[in-house]
Amino acid sequence: MTQNATAQRASQAYRGAAVAVPPLRAVVMLLNGAASYLQKSLQAQEARCFEEGHGHLTRAVAILRGLSLHLDTARGGVVAEQVFGTYNALILAALRAHGRPHMRENLQRIIDSLVELRQAWEAVEVAARTRRGPTDPANRR
Repeated sequence: MTQNATAQRASQAYRGAAVAVPPLRAVVMLLNGAASYLQKSLQAQEARCFEEGHGHLTRAVAILRGLSLHLDTARGGVVAEQVFGTYNALILAALRAHGRPHMRENLQRIIDSLVELRQAWEAVEVAARTRRGPTDPANRR
């Protein structure tokens, strides 16, 4: 799959999730998906199913790429730029780790980073939900 097609699929996944659930919940779900795909990639590589492992890695990278492309730097400013850099650093680290001698340790660190990032977004989501209040229709999604 070409990079453009991968980016398009990632963008469609983000838009689809954003329509079905609130945006912050979509980010949490997508980060969870990226971590899950990296875990599956690691398991497939260890089982010597290299094509399957590469496919899972590609899906994880597509999710992270989609998330990075949908950041609004006009509204988010420096924070959005830093999150963009974080997503891209995770992408590069995952691609560099794949198939290398210390892949397990490196991918596990990336997965742990994604879990930590997901937990941070969950905290933001809870804070936003609390600010809106229980009667806000956006909380019922």
